[in-house]
Amino acid sequence: MSDLVTCPHCSKSVSVLRPLGASVIKKLEDSGQSGLPSEVCDSCYQQLAGAFAQGAILVAEAKAREQKKLMMWKSRVSLIKKARLLMREKAFADAAVSYEKYLRVLETVYDCKANELNPEHLKSTARTQELTVIASVYWDLLRIYDTSEKYASRMEVAAKKLAEFLPITPIFPDIVKKAESFSKQAKKPQIIKFFLKKVTDKKGRCFIATSAFNSPLSPEVLWLSNWRDQYLLQTPEGQKWVNMYYLYSPKIAFILDSNVWLKPLVRKLIQAIIFILKANYRPNKTSLSSDESQNKSIDSETHLSNLKS
Repeated sequence: MSDLVTCPHCSKSVSVLRPLGASVIKKLEDSGQSGLPSEVCDSCYQQLAGAFAQGAILVAEAKAREQKKLMMWKSRVSLIKKARLLMREKAFADAAVSYEKYLRVLETVYDCKANELNPEHLKSTARTQELTVIASVYWDLLRIYDTSEKYASRMEVAAKKLAEFLPITPIFPDIVKKAESFSKQAKKPQIIKFFLKKVTDKKGRCFIATSAFNSPLSPEVLWLSNWRDQYLLQTPEGQKWVNMYYLYSPKIAFILDSNVWLKPLVRKLIQAIIFILKANYRPNKTSLSSDESQNKSIDSETHLSNLKS
């Protein structure tokens, strides 16, 4: 009778140990197991081999899901091209189908439920240019859904989503002008007006400052917003500058959100600009009274921000 040996994995006494093999050990360690011996008893071998097989299945399934997402992501281009062609041919119902498939593709890629895709999902990727495409899709859908009363609920969703995506794209001013004109002939003008109100409220943000200070309510953002409204927008030259700002600032804000190490530098630059503006510009006290306390506290908040950064 042969001598018994102890299994280093389960500590049982057995007559023989079986080698696991370097490849099996590596796969098991990749799946989260650690401290595996090079040899184990037959019982442990069967158990670990089963875990190895199960892990291999899970890995394969995960790879298949990612591959499917990649193929779907690539398919979005053909869906958009098809929808644009159908729009030119005035085949609006078919165009809507292609657009909706495009949005479903994005929701699948970003693991979203229906109509829950938002700009934040694309912020963490290098796909921010897709925001402009998404905004244009919702604009076309908004007009397509207006053609029939049965699509009223879909039109409302499209209006809300367009208001989410449009302000952070370079097509913002163009689409707003088109929407203002479209509202006069739309079958459901109340939804277009709802969109215009919602999107105009969002335009009031200072995108770069909001991103730099991580809040639309920071004293710096409030002061700059008031300076824009009470000073820049009062002259044609100032209005041109503001329009130019809204053309490029969303992209800059996204760069900041993707490279947070830049934010302390931008904060200091913005604070320096505010210091210069305050030295050369005296705001209308009446028009700014609602934010008087925030504006008065800007110097102390600036000091605190400097300390934190």
